[in-house]
Amino acid sequence: MKTLKYFHHAIWVSCAGLAIAAVLGGSAGLWAAFNLALLETSLSFDNAVVNASILRHWDKRWQQRFLVWGMIVAVFGMRVLFPLVIVAIIAHAPPLPGPFSVYEWISSGQWPASDVLTMAIVAPQRYATTLQSAHIEVMAFGGTFLLQVFWHFFLNQNKESHWLRPLERAMQQLGRLEMAGVVLTLLILLALASALPLPEAWRLLVAGVWGLIAYTVVNGISALMGQDSSVVRAGWGGFIYLELLDASFSFDGVLGAFALTRNIFLIAIGLGIGAMFVRSFTLMLVDKGTLSELRYLEHGAFWAIGALAVVMLIAPIAEVPDAATGGIAAVLIILAALHSWHANRKDRREGRG
Repeated sequence: MKTLKYFHHAIWVSCAGLAIAAVLGGSAGLWAAFNLALLETSLSFDNAVVNASILRHWDKRWQQRFLVWGMIVAVFGMRVLFPLVIVAIIAHAPPLPGPFSVYEWISSGQWPASDVLTMAIVAPQRYATTLQSAHIEVMAFGGTFLLQVFWHFFLNQNKESHWLRPLERAMQQLGRLEMAGVVLTLLILLALASALPLPEAWRLLVAGVWGLIAYTVVNGISALMGQDSSVVRAGWGGFIYLELLDASFSFDGVLGAFALTRNIFLIAIGLGIGAMFVRSFTLMLVDKGTLSELRYLEHGAFWAIGALAVVMLIAPIAEVPDAATGGIAAVLIILAALHSWHANRKDRREGRG
């Protein structure tokens, strides 16, 4: 029961959300929202571990701000507004109806389909196709951002513990080179771009560079605020960093959701429920100090981030099923947890001796 208390809000949101999904789409809508919630939760456990590894360094006030305000950004910002903005940029249309649309509706009795939200409701197939056309940019931006997060952890000179020791020690030594993570990321982007036709290659490179810029700017905000660059600490810089990190995790889920349904409201409900459970997992990991008890769990989550980053970056070239991506992440985290348990047991046994 003590563990269940962390999931009270997620359970209530799930019940309400699934009820709304049933009203909107009947049994088919309920099934789609349920599957989306299940998929989002199972694929995002590594996100919860990484969030917890950062939040444990924050005070209670900023933890609560991220868990409350961050929830609003995660559900409405990333699952609803972000796709609308992407389609608006591509279609050169306003994302939401303006006051003139309402006036035109009142005057003529017909709602003008000039904004993206209306397109998503009355022409969901066109909306989904338009959003999917930005697949290269979204995957390159998110994959690059996550790859920088991966490098930041493993190239860190202050990193004291290692899970996959030979490999992680070698990466730490590589981190002694100035801007090693940036150079490695640019080399990967150039290699991937060489396998694409010129227009697609240019789109991948531009989006990847913007992902690199976004990470550098957000990470630099913490330094400007006088925070330790090796740990993302509480403050607006850390809050923005975590929100962008959370967004990068959700990119593939938002695009992949259209394989189950074209209804943006069902997508928002399903992915929103999943996001709630990710927040609950995060809070539980922080409060219980699980990362301190399972010493390699954090390492496993960052290896999972690296795997997700690679999958996102190669997505324009080769399609990898979501199940495979989630499976890789799950295996890495489970192996890290089991190895931590074995190491703790060994330490206790030697201590008794």
